Amino acid sequence: MNASLSTSHVSDPSTNRSTAWILAAASIGLMMGRILAVDSVDLRGLEKTRLDKVRSDLAALRKSWEAEGISGNELESRVEAKRVELERQARIRRPFLSANDRSRWCTVRALVEEDLRVPGAPYAIDRVIQLPLWDTIDMVKHDGHLYSSKPPLFATLLAAPYWVIHKATGATLGTHPYEIGRCLLILVNVLPMAVFFWLTGRLAERFAATDWARTVVMATAAFGTFLTTFAVVLNNHLPAAVCVMVALYAAVRIGFDGQRRLRYFVAAGLFSGLAAANELPALAFFAALALGLLWKDPRGTVLGFIPAALLVAAGFFGTNWIAHQSLRPPYAHRSKTDPNDNWYRYSYERGGRQLRSYWEDPKGIDRGEPSRGVYAFHALVGHHGIFSLTPIWLLTLVGLGQWLLRPSDPNQRLLALLIVAVSAACLTFYLGVVDQQDRNYGGMTSGLRWSFWLIPMWLVAALPAADLAARRPWSRAIVLVLLAWSALSAAYPTWNPWTHPWLYDFMEYQGWLP
Repeated sequence: MNASLSTSHVSDPSTNRSTAWILAAASIGLMMGRILAVDSVDLRGLEKTRLDKVRSDLAALRKSWEAEGISGNELESRVEAKRVELERQARIRRPFLSANDRSRWCTVRALVEEDLRVPGAPYAIDRVIQLPLWDTIDMVKHDGHLYSSKPPLFATLLAAPYWVIHKATGATLGTHPYEIGRCLLILVNVLPMAVFFWLTGRLAERFAATDWARTVVMATAAFGTFLTTFAVVLNNHLPAAVCVMVALYAAVRIGFDGQRRLRYFVAAGLFSGLAAANELPALAFFAALALGLLWKDPRGTVLGFIPAALLVAAGFFGTNWIAHQSLRPPYAHRSKTDPNDNWYRYSYERGGRQLRSYWEDPKGIDRGEPSRGVYAFHALVGHHGIFSLTPIWLLTLVGLGQWLLRPSDPNQRLLALLIVAVSAACLTFYLGVVDQQDRNYGGMTSGLRWSFWLIPMWLVAALPAADLAARRPWSRAIVLVLLAWSALSAAYPTWNPWTHPWLYDFMEYQGWLP
């Protein structure tokens, strides 16, 4: 077997011109998406106006108190206390855009900031949610404390760099939310995505026969998926996709190129395990990879893959036990028959008000779609549709067909079978198994986010179809339209990925939705 990731290189005389058109199509889609989302809302300007009013109100209060004979330290103390109160009421901006990502940020703060830590419950967020702008609905309650509903491993890992920043500077996510939040997002989102792009390029070199196909897939990775859309928020979907890409690359090196270095087995086990820790259905990917590698090389799998995977399992279940004294993640405690095992039914106090859990009476799309058929339609080709929002994945269907029916290497058929089986398992779970409460398209979100972790495999499977399309001008033109449409959908949520897709907004505007 060839130990290199390179294949025969077929150059096209019009490569440069084709590359320009591909990137132009992606750029046009981005611009159209942002144009469709343009709005005059300016929270920064609105907040500045409110803060300016605070300053004028403080000046008036100072004069009033001075007229009453108040001066010196007492005056300054009153003014400062009033300033803190009024500024807290005036501030409306925050870099944490949704209850979903704030849920994890709350856990990170609780783990690191001593004054927010609950004695005996290091993962409890009771004190964090009392702070202005730090509310979240994505939480559960047990043993008298509130916790994020997310598995605690990811937040635990993120707490490490935050602890370093906090100890080195004394700053917190409360005092410097933008500076620290953006630094941590670059660390956990942007840098891993750079690795994602690099490995996409390597796999494109390995499997594509034409420069045009390589460029199409790279442009899709860069502009045409929701991974870059979600890079601005803390979420589990982007890390899961990056982990799948690393594990897939390692598996290709082992299965296609005959590499038997232990590091590839370790990488496959570690990152497929992390993918499953971030996305439960990615257990299908983990299991398929484990079986395939065990068949290819039992020794390397036992010595490298399995120990690395066990390390992830120890971290996942260990942090869950420390946080909740349970091996099941919080979202698995939602019993309909045992009230003691339903952590989503509770009351709590915030800001002096007694509140009920949002999940006892969810609103809008969070109520879930009653019909499985309607849900499957909209999840595939409707307002949250994988193929209606990002039709570039139609190339993936064609590419999988090519590898299954006419592979140039038997390993291509095996890889295609893996991608089909894993994708089918994920979509079957979310479209055909979950109850109505979970048939909500991921809640307020710009795409079917539970499918995002499949993107690395879909990119690779699109390569043979892109090669096929490269042969004729009309088929290239079709691909460019698919790419532009996909880039449009990825760009539409300009400011916040936790918004409805443009197709949903369009259907709602037309009155087509109930």
